[in-house]
Amino acid sequence: MTTIKPETLTFLKDLTQNNNREWFNENKNLYTESQENVIAFLDELIKEMAEFDEELGKIDGKKSLFRIYRDTRFSKDKIPYKTNFGASLGMGKGSHKAGYYLHIEPGKSFLAGGVYMPESSVLKEVRKEISLYGEDFLKIISQKEFKKHFPELDQDDKLKKIPQGFEKEDPMGEYLKLKSFIVLYHLKDEEVLDKNAVKNMTKIFNLMKPFNDFLNTPLTLNL
Repeated sequence: MTTIKPETLTFLKDLTQNNNREWFNENKNLYTESQENVIAFLDELIKEMAEFDEELGKIDGKKSLFRIYRDTRFSKDKIPYKTNFGASLGMGKGSHKAGYYLHIEPGKSFLAGGVYMPESSVLKEVRKEISLYGEDFLKIISQKEFKKHFPELDQDDKLKKIPQGFEKEDPMGEYLKLKSFIVLYHLKDEEVLDKNAVKNMTKIFNLMKPFNDFLNTPLTLNL
């Protein structure tokens, strides 16, 4: 069973303290070893996850892993490197599809599922689905194990008013205000390094599948 090595988290910690090109170039071998470790872990994780979501069988670890190099062209923050390894597992390009996400960062690792900051046309379709089939949506997010692992949906950038095109008294109004439909499960470092991490993470991702399926229903029909 492939595991995340302690050295991978150590590399990220050291990078956080030395986020400059000189240090990175001098320690490129540590980056390469850490990257290879994460890719091997992702390949095994994807294989396990494909048992409950066959769509994931079409992707591989290397392609799902985001680049560590930051795009600083339009940012005031010119730090050149990300201090995490992030992987998109089954999410459509430009958030056109709900999927899964793994974030590895010392003290800040997490698993996520859903659709993140989709463009307006996608967002509108998801909101319409929630408004029309509110009972089905609530049943999914109120399910005992789901609620235990994901107490609430991510509330970042939530609107203050119900968006245009929906009734002000819509019983699903609080959910219609969301700009992303994301659930998060935070991981301790020891959970990331656990020898059974692949199986443990797969179980948590599996709990997200009904949520993703609901979000994807209008997207696969209309987009």
